[in-house]
Amino acid sequence: MASMLFSPIKLRGLKVPNRIVVAPMCQYSAHDGTPNDWHLVHLGQFSLGGNGLILIEATGVEAEGRISPGCTGLYSDANEEGMARVIHFVRNYGHAKIGIQFGHAGRKASAKLPWNGGTALTAEEGAWQTVAPSAIPYAPGWHTPEALGDNALARVKQAFAQATERSIRLDFDVIEIHSAHGYLLHQFLSPVTNQRSDQYGGSLENRMRFPLEIFDTVRSLWPESKPLGVRFSAQDWIDGGWSLDECVVYAQELEKRGCDFFDVSSGGAAPQQKIVSTPGYQTRFAAAIKRATTAVVMAVGRITQAHQAETILQS
Repeated sequence: MASMLFSPIKLRGLKVPNRIVVAPMCQYSAHDGTPNDWHLVHLGQFSLGGNGLILIEATGVEAEGRISPGCTGLYSDANEEGMARVIHFVRNYGHAKIGIQFGHAGRKASAKLPWNGGTALTAEEGAWQTVAPSAIPYAPGWHTPEALGDNALARVKQAFAQATERSIRLDFDVIEIHSAHGYLLHQFLSPVTNQRSDQYGGSLENRMRFPLEIFDTVRSLWPESKPLGVRFSAQDWIDGGWSLDECVVYAQELEKRGCDFFDVSSGGAAPQQKIVSTPGYQTRFAAAIKRATTAVVMAVGRITQAHQAETILQS
């Protein structure tokens, strides 16, 4: 029996040599959003290791959207130049395809580096004003975010558009929009974090509206031949929170709009989550999305062995 794990897969005009994807891993080592030697070595090593696709870490589409001051961004010419250096190495010395994950941390932004505690930055440490669908802090002691008004919503949308234009110039192979783990787009989706009473809150249709508008903005600019995917949390692991049934509807709406793949994770919305984490614990969510759509689906989460990964693909 031929291995699926080591077989190629086609996404629009892109042929990925195998099914092993290097996950977007935050490194907290950028300077004002700009990648440096650390990122060149970190990502470069994976380009030499036979992986099919490398996804660069959650990258803020605006400075205020970074999780921490050390997170990468794609909002300045300097950011773009730093990314270009990494892409040049990957393309010249390896066979992996390379993509970027667009992020906006929303109310989980303005955080300390993990090795400094990962909690909210203080004013003395350079904290900035965070934003969210509703003015609800992530946890006690965290900043109270500013609820996004019409002008701010338009600004965030424009930031995603500008990051897309920079990605076109950089010739990335793939874009993945981060709509998981309690970051801004997930904050709109989840009733735990979205308590708006306007067209962006309340019903599922309304809570999906802004994330879908962001997707439409990116898809309208991103070349037709290049794949665009979305990472989302399949559920919040919180009673009354974002659910798998709602996530299926979200995935179906994204597919109608030209989404090529789904990266299915879970959790991250709020500290009261109660995650049951076992080997491959999120693959059942990926399977549910696979049954409900015709798009390519990526499974993640405690997949640590090649035979385990092969079994997931075969089943």
